[in-house]
Amino acid sequence: MSEPRNTLTMLNPPGLYDPAPNGYSHVGIVPAGTRLAFIAGQGGETADGRLPSDFQQQVRQAMDNLSIAIEAAGGRPSQVVKLTVLIVDHNEQRLGILGEELARLFGEQLKPTCTLIPVPRLALDGMLFEIDAVVALTET
Repeated sequence: MSEPRNTLTMLNPPGLYDPAPNGYSHVGIVPAGTRLAFIAGQGGETADGRLPSDFQQQVRQAMDNLSIAIEAAGGRPSQVVKLTVLIVDHNEQRLGILGEELARLFGEQLKPTCTLIPVPRLALDGMLFEIDAVVALTET
């Protein structure tokens, strides 16, 4: 039996290491004709512009902001095909925090593809984390 035409497919093919513990998948396949939404980089700012100093709080708020933007585009987290993550002073501890927050947002399903880029600085003083997304707005 073949998959429905409008199904977003995430793959971790044999021969590549298992990326699941790090919160992403290797390959995302978007069905032909799918509308895409491009979500700008979301940081840890609250709606009133406050930015906590704690990395984990910034990641949590950025994920909440990302969720709001995905919903505004008419999507759901399960429709995210690609993430780009920027982390100031990246290290294994911060990777662990990111993995926890990705699991909170995406649950047990296969996670989107993701590129993590360590950076020396982001747009705002004190900003430690930013995440953007591509969402495949498949019909349900």
